Amino acid sequence: MIEDLRTILIALTERLGDETASSALAYGLSLAARAPARVTVQAVSVRLVVPHAWISRFVGMVVAAENRRLRDLAQAVAERARGDAAAAGILCTAQAEHLSDDRLRASFSAQARLHDLAVIDAEPRMLTGDRGLIETLLFESGRPLIVVPPGCETFAARRILVAWDGSAQAARALHDALPFLRQAERVEVVVVTGEKDLTHAVPGVEVAPGLAHRGVAVTVTDLPARDGDVAGALRRHATEAGADMIVMGAFVHSLLREAVLGGVTQEMLRACPVPLLMAH
Repeated sequence: MIEDLRTILIALTERLGDETASSALAYGLSLAARAPARVTVQAVSVRLVVPHAWISRFVGMVVAAENRRLRDLAQAVAERARGDAAAAGILCTAQAEHLSDDRLRASFSAQARLHDLAVIDAEPRMLTGDRGLIETLLFESGRPLIVVPPGCETFAARRILVAWDGSAQAARALHDALPFLRQAERVEVVVVTGEKDLTHAVPGVEVAPGLAHRGVAVTVTDLPARDGDVAGALRRHATEAGADMIVMGAFVHSLLREAVLGGVTQEMLRACPVPLLMAH
């Protein structure tokens, strides 16, 4: 049983041109069965909008047909979620909506604020000129988020890596992950060195006593980053250690710098071998 986890939001989207199969639904239901927790599944299709000044009757018919298809997909996902949850004995509320992109993000953020945790699929491509759904949930919901990579459909948290850089964001993620850390067989606090000056940061070794006091079996590892590649070092270490989950704080520079230079947050969201629990 995972203590203190009582409500989970599973956020699912259907978009034009996105053929990636969802893993978040199966993973979220698997997690809810272990908790146990009540689930809300919000399946939203993104409504296509074409400016009237540029639309012909034929184009309007095509757009309308595609919107109907997307709406039907969202309804089918919600129905499948109800069936899968009922078969697993999970209390579940599933709803389908058809919204514009900006309303979709506002709706998901509002729902996430009402739950202990949100679960979402990794986005197939990270947006640089606009905020993606993951970023919106991280910075506007006030709740932790688990980002599920493709093909990961069963919850596991025997071995957890905690990425620690001494920041407030890392501390928040660590705290929000406590329900999972208490249940883990092994927790490894990883401090990646060589990318930025951590001289005045709270050392990773000072995190361990507090976790141990909560009954967490914890070790601390200093991990060198090759050529300053923090995300690459974390990904490689997670694979080598057989980790089931990575916990890290979400940090974003200015939008311009993030769009030009990237960042650890963006790189981990773009490609992570295991589910990523993030908080801000």
